Amino acid sequence: MMENSTLKETIGKSSLFYGLPPEQIDLIVGIIVRKQYNRGETIFFEGDKGSGFYMVDSGKVKIYKMSFSGKEQILHIFGPGEPFGEVPVFHGQPFPATAEVLVKSSLLFFPRDKFIQLVHDMPSIALNMLAVLSMRLRRFASQIESLSLKEVPARLAGYLLYLSEEQGGTDTVALEISKGQLASLLGTIPETLSRIFAKMSEEGLIVVEGRNIRILDRESLADR
Repeated sequence: MMENSTLKETIGKSSLFYGLPPEQIDLIVGIIVRKQYNRGETIFFEGDKGSGFYMVDSGKVKIYKMSFSGKEQILHIFGPGEPFGEVPVFHGQPFPATAEVLVKSSLLFFPRDKFIQLVHDMPSIALNMLAVLSMRLRRFASQIESLSLKEVPARLAGYLLYLSEEQGGTDTVALEISKGQLASLLGTIPETLSRIFAKMSEEGLIVVEGRNIRILDRESLADR
């Protein structure tokens, strides 16, 4: 009972289902399958059938694509309460990228057929989902712009400022992924990223303390 109550709370607070009445949350909880993954395990591969989507209950998941040359490009990193893999639920196509857990994780799986039936019965879910997908699209557009038009220092500066906003406007942000994974997310290599961190530190823009980055000059960082 306690686990079910916690699950209801997790679902109710998620962006996908926020604001839905308790009776609808109960119906959603009723179709969920909880899945456990160890660090490094693959959840699905690019091209796999989209039989449902996921939400992170605990842990962290990366979504990435691999080039023909074997270079990994991280597209997104998702944490607790965030859904992923939801687009195939509607268009019935295979997953467009690969998902892998970065740490030991507990995931919530929503089977496609059962979820579509819930959307049919409760259109308010579809409205929430449209809002989430719209936010995801804006993030993709911003990422594409950053990778194609900005140099790596500007990408890093933008990401640090984004993290600051996500973590409540604090001047000290926590990197919840390794610097190698951050390099992949920003479309560069770890060596280049390390040099940029060092240069920004020398310029008095930031202080690097392990995985914590203290922003000293927010305005100058935004101008990079």
